[in-house]
Order: sequence, then C-alpha cells, then structure tokens
Amino acid sequence: MLSKKRSEPSEPTPLEDALRQCKRAFIAVGVFSMFINLLMLVPAIYMLQVYDRALGSRSVETLVMLTVIVVILFITLALLQMVRSAILVRVGNNIDNLVGRKIFSSMFRQAIDSPGRSDSQPLTDLTTLRQFLTGQGPIAFFDGPWLPIFIAVLFMFHLFYGIFAVIATVVLIALAWANEKMTGGMLSEAGQANIQSSQYANACLRNAEVVHAMGMERNLRGRWLSRHLDFLLNQSNASDRAAILTNASKTLRMMFQSLILGLGGYLAIKQEITPGMVIAGSILLGRALAPLDLMIGSWKQFASARQAYERLQKLFRNYYSEQDRMPLPPPEGNIEVEGIFVVPPGSGTPALRGINFSLQKGDMLAVVGPSAAGKSTLARAMLGVWPLANGKVRLDGADIHQWDKDQLGPHLGYLPQDIELFEGTISENICRFGEVDAERVVEAAKLAGVHELILRLPYGYDTPISVAGGALSGGQRQRIGLARAVYGEPRVVVLDEPNSNLDDRGEQALLEALQALKAKGITAVLITHRRPILRLVDKMLVLSDGQAVGFGERDEVMKALESGQIALGGKNSGGKSLQSGGV
Repeated sequence: MLSKKRSEPSEPTPLEDALRQCKRAFIAVGVFSMFINLLMLVPAIYMLQVYDRALGSRSVETLVMLTVIVVILFITLALLQMVRSAILVRVGNNIDNLVGRKIFSSMFRQAIDSPGRSDSQPLTDLTTLRQFLTGQGPIAFFDGPWLPIFIAVLFMFHLFYGIFAVIATVVLIALAWANEKMTGGMLSEAGQANIQSSQYANACLRNAEVVHAMGMERNLRGRWLSRHLDFLLNQSNASDRAAILTNASKTLRMMFQSLILGLGGYLAIKQEITPGMVIAGSILLGRALAPLDLMIGSWKQFASARQAYERLQKLFRNYYSEQDRMPLPPPEGNIEVEGIFVVPPGSGTPALRGINFSLQKGDMLAVVGPSAAGKSTLARAMLGVWPLANGKVRLDGADIHQWDKDQLGPHLGYLPQDIELFEGTISENICRFGEVDAERVVEAAKLAGVHELILRLPYGYDTPISVAGGALSGGQRQRIGLARAVYGEPRVVVLDEPNSNLDDRGEQALLEALQALKAKGITAVLITHRRPILRLVDKMLVLSDGQAVGFGERDEVMKALESGQIALGGKNSGGKSLQSGGV
C-alpha cells in the first residue's frame, strides 16, 4: 500500500526521532540555563554587598571592585543568553530539516487516501512548532525548574521570606493551571475551525473561474464566513480569558515584589535582616516569578505548538515515508492483475471486484465501459496509487507495491482525466521536474505531437505556466501531459481518456503517438471509447459495475459486443450494449 499504518504503536515517529537527535542540544540549553540562573543571583548579591559592605565601610575601592566584577558577570550572562537562544534557533531549523521532507511525502500519501480533504496544513504546523522553539516560550520552561534555587536563597535570608515566596509561586502556578483549563479547549476548537475555513477558502479559489462565471461568490462567501466566525468566536473567547489571567499574573507579580519590600522593611525594623536584604529579597522574588509570568504570557503559543505537534504525530502515525527497498531490475512491461478488489479512499463499497487479466510486453489494451464502471479506479490500482483490498497487481512478477516509487516512476507514464500541470516551465513539466535534458524533452514533445505547438508559444519550451496551465487550453494541457507521460523510457503507459479535450488535429497526433509507442514495444493501457483508437489496440477489457464482463483479443471482444454476447447491464448504462453506447 502507498500509505501504510504503523503496526507498532511504540515505534517512534520521524518527529520523535528528530527530537531525540536534538537531545544533546536540549541538554546544552539546560546547562546554559543553569549558569544563567546562577548568574541571575548577581544583582541581589551585588545589592547586598553595596548596602551592607561598601556603604557600611565607606570604601570606594570596595565599591569599584564590586562594580567591575558585576559588569564582567553581566557580560558573561548576556553571552550565555545569546548562545542559548542561538542553540534553540538551530534546534528548530534542525527539526525542520529532519522532518520537512518526510512531512511533504506524508502529505501526498494522505492526499491519496483522503482526496479533497488534505492541504498543506502540516507544513504550517511545522512552522508553528519551529517558531515556538525559537521564541521565548521554551526559555520559560528551561528557567522554571531553577525556581527552587531562588526560593532557597530567600529562605536563607529569613523564614518569612521563603514562606512568602512559596505562597506567591503557588498563586502564579494556579493561574497557569487555570489558563490551561479555561483556554485549552477553546484554542483547540479555534485551531480546527481555522483549518476548516482555510481549506474551504482554498477549495473555492481553485474553482475561481466557475465561481465568478455563475455568480456563486456570495453564497460561498457566506459558507466560508460561518466557518471563519466559529474560529473568531473561539479565538476571541480564549484570548479574552487568557488576557485576564495574563494581566492578573503581571499585576500579582508586581504586587508580590512590592509586598515583600514591606515585609523586608518590617523585618529590618525588627533587626532580623539587614537593609541590603530588603532590596535583594525583592529582586530575587521578581526573578523567581519571572519564568511563571513568561509561561502564562506565552501559553497561547505553547498551546498552538502542542496542537501542531499532535497533528504532526497523527500524520506520521498514519502516513510515513516508505523504507528504502532493494532496487529491482528495470521493468520490461509484463502486467498481471490477479483478482483485485479496490475500495476507493473514503468509500465503503468496492469499485472493482475480482478483476483478472494479464498483458505481455508491448501489448496495447483498451479498457471500455459505461460511466462509473471502475475504469479510472483500475488505472490507479495498476499504477499502485490506490491500495488494494484484495488481490495483486504484478509488474514483471513483482507486486507493484514492492517497487520503490522513485525508481519505478521513470519507467511509468500516466495521463489522468484531470490534467494537472505544475508551476514552472513547459520543459520542466515534461521532464517531470528532473534535470532538463533538452534532447529527450523535444523527443517526448514530438512523440506527443506537441512540439510545433510549443514552438509557437511566447518563449517556446521556456514558457512559464501556472498550476492550472495558465493560458493553455484544455487540449494543449492534455497534449503536454501526454508528452510528460511518454518522457524518458517508460515501459508501461496508462492513458485515461487521452483524447477527451482534443480537436481533430490533436486526436490525429495522439493516434500517431500511440503507433509510435506500439512500435517501441511499450505496454499501454488506454481508457477510451473512441473507435479510431480501438483500431490500434491488441486487447480489450470490458467493465460494468466494477466487474470484468469481457476480456480478450480486440476482434473477438468487439464481435461479442456487436452480437450482444457481452452486454453492459449496469445501473449507469441503462442496459445498453457497448455498441449502442457509442463506441
């Protein structure tokens, strides 16, 4: 199968592997955080020394020496913080490099299993995760564990100082917990609503011409707006609650720092602590509570990163890049279809049931049948695009799913009904975005009968085209798609309604291309209903309601169809024979 479920739940995903590979970097960040937090004690110690030693002794030399030492330590602190931030930036980039390509591959497998319901959201999730790792959020989590050090120092100053710090810490932790409980669900729902509204908008944009021509924009805009408003409502409610808790956290932190000054003043009056400890205690408490305050402030980003991580984990658990396979010899083009059953993704009903036939190298097969007979499904199954519920498709004796797709791809040609060209030049599209070999590109274009047409374009083979083909007509896109299918040295070519958009000149070019394929001994499977093409084929397969009702040499099958021995009695054919159906 193209997309493969993980059989071992405990097997690490590529994202988990990437995080494990960054383990040393995280340890280094932890070590730097330890020294940074130790150096955070410097302001409090400096304050103590100034108030209790320098002022008490009235020694300028002592004050100068203390100041020089403090400046050096602050420079060291700045350098350590810069290095820590740089490490986190590189961790984020490294994770992107390690999993980016695998996410891209998994997205395609998801798109095949869930047609029409997938988009580039996983790449957005990866960006969200990387941006969180390179921001201030992780710093709060690395600094948080050192909070007990500052509380311990406050206990060393005075018991009441330590108790006060513990109470302040508990209050802020309670606010962080409340922030998670009050906003976590809303942020999750807002994220899902945002994804749905973006997917819907992208789907509408892909059909912009139809929308504009038939005045559908207002209706579609209303449907998009309802999804978008769900996102805004949840986002606004979560932001309102988070703002209340964030502002409460900042206010409480400032209040606690002020109150500890009052407590210190009381203890100093009672001569239980020195005047320097009054100021130093306030500084230490502010530093102890800073990570909690930062954690609450960045909780929204943390929640978004966590949701992105969970979505990526789900993607990798269901769709992941295939392991490297032992390369097989280049195929010759012998095909065996052994009793295949195919259930299209998202459907619970088989579109093909028990299909059996075989082709020898160089055979040209025509697949005919009424609409919804399973012809396009057969094409996708033969190419290994869709998984099989049962049976096998073999290429030169090997299961089509045993082949490495990157190695097999150059030996296959495929022209689907819906022609999709990619952003780039015509030459890049024909050569499948590999290295442009001008000679082979022109050869493929001539074989597809599109060389002269390309030369008449503004920049010839270097003409840029958009995803939808730009200014190219449907017939031009189809002929360029045919050139892409026959590029290189394919041994098997599958063409799904290759003449659906062609005029008489284009159809004549197609017939010449098919004759050239036949002369080269290329195995070809043609889904068609046009008699001119049927005259070129060796064999015919007749499908009806997902079953093969006829297969054999062309003349024998045609004779059986014309005599009524083979009838297409499917629900979509109205009981008509193929002959009366227009072939």
